[in-house]
Order: sequence, then C-alpha cells, then structure tokens
Amino acid sequence: MRLLLVEDDALLGDGIRNGLKQQDFAVEWLRDGESAVQGLLHEHYDAVVLDLGLPKKHGLDVLREIRSKGKTLPVLILTAQDAVEDRVAGLDAGADDYLIKPFDLDELYARIRALLRRAAGRAEPKIVYGEIEIDPAAHQVTLAGKPVELSRREYSVLLELMQNRGRVMSRSRLEEGLYEWGEQVESNTVEVHVHHLRKKLGSNLIRTMRGVGYMIDK
Repeated sequence: MRLLLVEDDALLGDGIRNGLKQQDFAVEWLRDGESAVQGLLHEHYDAVVLDLGLPKKHGLDVLREIRSKGKTLPVLILTAQDAVEDRVAGLDAGADDYLIKPFDLDELYARIRALLRRAAGRAEPKIVYGEIEIDPAAHQVTLAGKPVELSRREYSVLLELMQNRGRVMSRSRLEEGLYEWGEQVESNTVEVHVHHLRKKLGSNLIRTMRGVGYMIDK
C-alpha cells in the first residue's frame, strides 16, 4: 500500500516515515502544501497523512483543493491544534480522521488501517478468502490455520490484490505499493512475487490477465 506523508517537521516526519516503512507501507514524504497538491493530483496513493501547519499552502487548503478535484482517498490529519473548532474545520473540509500531536505511533498505524479498511468496504479487521486469512495489524498470513512466511514485498502484493478482489491490478499499480519514489524498480519484480505467492498459497489464487495485470477473483 502506498501512502503520502505531508509533514514539514524533519524529526517527526523521519520518525513517521520509518515507522510506516516498518509496517510494510511504501511511503513518499513531502514537506510543503504545494508539493502535496501536485503529488495528490498526479500520483496514486492509498491514503494521505496530512499536517496542517505547512509552508506554501495550509493543510486545510490542500485538503479542500484535492476534494474539489474529486480525490476521494482517505485523509488523516495530524496537527497540534486541538481546539474543537479546529477539528470540526478539518472534518468539514473533507478529512476522514484527526490525530492530535503528540501521539503514539501505534495509534497512528491503527487509524490508518481503519481508514484503509473502510475505503475497501470492509468492516472486519481481518481479510478472509477461502482458507487464506490476513491479519493486517499483525502482518500475518495463514493458510488453513497454519502460518505462511512471506517477504515484505510478497505480503504487499498479496494485500493489494486481496483489498481489490475482482479488479485487475496493473503491474505498475502493484509496483507503486512496493517501491518509494526514487527507488530503482526491477523489471520483473511483480512477476517474481506473484510466482512465489502461487507456490505458497495455491497456483489458482492469482489470475494473470495477459497484457493487463493480475487479479484475485471476488
């Protein structure tokens, strides 16, 4: 899953980015509001963690602009402004959740998982498909009740396909969830991960749609 972090505080931003990477997210970190608008309008992200007190463009203005352009991805606001009217303004501008600084990173992770779960139309925290069960909070996958060891990127590909069952996911879309901006993308990386997932979870789990991408049936 690919997240955008918009935070101008270098120390806090670095801590959040590193923590999210350990949670198996691909994270792009931007530090001002204008860059955030351009990124959100021209790139795909599964969710955005948005500070309010940003240089060049205030976070609420960023939020209003992307919502006016039809961007519906989940937005979690981070801010030190804890007055009720500030929270109301953020939610009314289109935010999906609000977290007051200082905060615990585990709470941030849980709120992001909840936003992604709702965006995918799920109420249950775990994803169950036949004998396969994914626990996003624990980053665990089981098959018929037995743990399955997956690499970080194998897990990311599986989660993206499971979150979008019934939809064809292009190779480029899957790659976006594996690599951060500026990282070198290996030409056959998705094919390799899909091959490994089929060996570990069943050869018929992931369908190849030639010339288009991959999918898991709904």
